[in-house]
Order: sequence, then C-alpha cells, then structure tokens
Amino acid sequence: MSKEMQGAAQPEPQREPQPSALLDRSDIRVKHATGIGGTIAEFVERVRSGDLGSLPVVAGLIIIWTVFTSLNPVFLSADNLVNLLFDCSTVGVISLGIVCVLMVGQIDLSVGSMSGFASALVGMLWVNHGWPVLLAIVAAIAVGALVGAVYALLLNRLGMPSFVATLAGLLAILGMQLYVLGATGSINLPYGSAIVNLGQLIIIPPVVSYLLALAPGAVMLALGLRTRERRRAFHLSAPSVGSLLARALAITVLLEAVVAYLNQGRGVPLMFGVFLGLSVAMDYALKRTRWGRSMHAVGGNHEAARRAGIKVGAIYTSAFVLCASLAALGGVLTAARLASASQQAGSGDVNLNAIAAAVIGGTSLFGGRGSAYSAVLGIIVIQSIASGLTLLNLSSSLRFMITGAVLAIAVIVDSLARQSRVSHGRA
Repeated sequence: MSKEMQGAAQPEPQREPQPSALLDRSDIRVKHATGIGGTIAEFVERVRSGDLGSLPVVAGLIIIWTVFTSLNPVFLSADNLVNLLFDCSTVGVISLGIVCVLMVGQIDLSVGSMSGFASALVGMLWVNHGWPVLLAIVAAIAVGALVGAVYALLLNRLGMPSFVATLAGLLAILGMQLYVLGATGSINLPYGSAIVNLGQLIIIPPVVSYLLALAPGAVMLALGLRTRERRRAFHLSAPSVGSLLARALAITVLLEAVVAYLNQGRGVPLMFGVFLGLSVAMDYALKRTRWGRSMHAVGGNHEAARRAGIKVGAIYTSAFVLCASLAALGGVLTAARLASASQQAGSGDVNLNAIAAAVIGGTSLFGGRGSAYSAVLGIIVIQSIASGLTLLNLSSSLRFMITGAVLAIAVIVDSLARQSRVSHGRA
C-alpha cells in the first residue's frame, strides 16, 4: 500500500465527535444554568419553543376557581370539593382512554355508549343473574376490550377511518345497552354494597392520604436523580440536585396542603384515588416504556414510525383496546356513583366531556403529544364549571356554552403552540 493510501486510510483526529457535539441547542443554552435559575431558564426556553405543557390549563383553572369563589364562597369549601372529586372520577377514567387514542392521532366516539353498556351489563349479570360482582365487572371490561380490538381491526385491515368505525359502534352499542336493560329501562344496584359505597361513601383514611401525598414527590426525586446521573454520564446538561429537591418539595407541600384541606370535610374519595392511580400508571407507561415511546412516534408520524421498525398496527390496537376498556371501567364507576344502570347512563354529554377533558388538559388533537395527567386536569376544569354553575343555580345551557368556549380556546392554544414548535425547530 502506498504512503498516500495509508495516509488516506487514517482517520482525521480533528473530526472525532466530541461530547459537546451531541448536545442540542437547548442543552447548550442551559448547560451552565443550575439551581433555581437553571430551572427557570429551562422553563422559559420550553415556553418559547411552544412546549406549554399544563401551563394554560392551570392558569384557566385558577381563573375559573377565582370567579366562582367570588360569586359563591361555598364553591371552594372542603365538602363541595370532595363532591367534585367524586364526580370527576367517572368521566375522568373514560377520558384516560381518550388520551390513548388521541396520542396516536385517532378518535373514539363510542366511549359514552360503551360506558353505558358496561354499566347495564354489570347490572344484568350481577343483579338479574346472580354473578359475583367482581366477575361481572371483569366481563364488562373484557367486552370493552373486544370492542376496541374490533375498531383496530377495521382500521388496520380495512382502512376504515376511526371516526366512521366508532360512530357506527356508538349506535350499535347503544342498541345493545337498550336491549340488555329491557322494558324496565333501568336496573338498581344493591344499596349498601361495596361497589355502591365506593361510588358514594368510601373515603381514604386521613393517615393513609397523608402518606400517599408523600409518594409523588419521592418518586419525582428518585426518577430525577436517576435521569440526572444518566445525562451526566453522556456529558449532557442536567438539573442540579438542589433544583430537583426544590421541585419535589414544592409538589409534596402542595399535595399535603390539599389533602389537609379536604380532610377538613369528608376527606379524599377512594374512587378519586383509583382514578389518580390509573393516571400515574398510564403516565409511567407513556413516558418510561418502549410502548409509550412507540405511541408518541406513531402519533407524530406513523409512516416514519413504520419505517423505524415499530409495529404501527399493534400500537393502534393497544390504543383502541385500552380506550374501550377504560370506557367500560368508567361505566362501572358511573353505575356505582348512581347506584343504578339506566338508559341515561353514558348518554348526554359523557362522550363530549370525555373528549373535551383530554383536549382541554393538553393532549394534542394532532397526535404525538399528551399525558395521562391531561385527563386529570381537563376533567377538573369541566366539573369545576358544572359545580360552580350549579351552586349559582344557573341553567345548564351556560355550562355547555362555557365548556365549548374553553374547549375552543384549548384547541387554539394547541394549534399556536404546534406552529411555534415547528418554527422553533426550523430556526
């Protein structure tokens, strides 16, 4: 081999990638920012790039609570907030499923009918046929999973748009609900049973609620420290230990204060605890698992995700199955809350509120962005509006108009944020 070829074969030292070359612009900008200042700088940078997170909905919630409290101080009383949390749990669980399908850029219009059919199925199997209540609940959720699998099959195999498939499902499932309920149109659940007590009476013991309020901060700190060490190992920017401690302490103090205030009334409803537990599990799955990363990728660009080796059809199937299963579980909780299964269950504004809660909470209609906590924040906003108007003895027509306006604002903010992210990425 000639000297020229030997020289050409040798790598050029100056072109070796340096750790700093692996940093993106945001990492370089906040590389030397630490502590509270670094946290603020990082937050400002995220807002400038269009990543608003939960900021708009939290600001809107503060405005709503301020207005209703000024008009009627009972609104923020402990007892009224406890009732509000009871009401949030039923539609909130359904909204968690909507988050899943919106994440992959799809929609399910039949969640209201699915919840009503599940409640009717539980009433029929448990009350009329004597099944154990847990077995009846499992059967209802299994039927929901089967319906979700059918929607996914229609999308993956036949290319039927989810809007059309779930609209057809809405009508078909509504018919099955009416058939199961029969001529009476309703089935009363045994008052005093465990499931009815869950929906109306059971409160988390104060000591347990205080201990549970410590968990989010502790988990946040542990995950933050682990992420910090991993980023430092790759010479990437990482938040300081002080900023992580400050965040964990802030969320812990806030949650403990909320629990203490609710315990001045009846306390924290166990059903709302179930809803929050499902939200935490869903958030972990979306953010910390391969499945969750695939959900984001498919929602962002399903063709790019397919080319990257992601099984897009399987991801769609998981999203629809989860959505319909959670809709069925929400229907069971609704029956527990009302102590009955009737033709009105799942009808009316259940569909709209479940979808609106996910969107108002921050889940993008364009797919690829959102979190489980979107359902929590969104349903609290919707139920706050309903509770405030009820206390003021105003017409429900105002509730629909105000909720519609809030939904429109949320979509506008989402669209503007999306344009800002695109512009920031090009810059």
